[in-house]
Amino acid sequence: MTQRGVSIITDSAEATRAVGRKLGEALRPSTCVALVGPLGAGKTQFVKGIAVGAGVADDLMVNSPTFVLVNEYKGRLHLYHLDAYRLSESAELENLGFTEMLGAAGAVIVEWADRVVGALPDDHLNVLFEHAGDTNRRLTAVAGGEESRQLLSAFRAL
Repeated sequence: MTQRGVSIITDSAEATRAVGRKLGEALRPSTCVALVGPLGAGKTQFVKGIAVGAGVADDLMVNSPTFVLVNEYKGRLHLYHLDAYRLSESAELENLGFTEMLGAAGAVIVEWADRVVGALPDDHLNVLFEHAGDTNRRLTAVAGGEESRQLLSAFRAL
């Protein structure tokens, strides 16, 4: 555990999805989760796990929305999965209806969130993905406020 958050090492894509599943089980409406890390670090695998934990029936439909920018998945709560890789500024995220998504009865997951950090709400859970070997990944979750601090319990449970 770090001072401001929780770090976990996963050793496979399946383990990364399992951590995401625990987070998905804890998600509540209007939650924002920001994912940051290099290409191939496991962000989309993590979102697949979140979707399963949030009640999405088929994680095969979960894929990176790099070219469409936003995917939506229906489960026990609505998930908005955004990919900010192709965005150059925070205003572009707003143009996608980001504020409306946050106000809806669902949760918002943003990949490549470091590209649009100015548009993110103060209270969001930031998850940093780092390569820690060929198949190992270090996931470090840091809470930005009270709501996201409650999500950290999903990480601490692991």
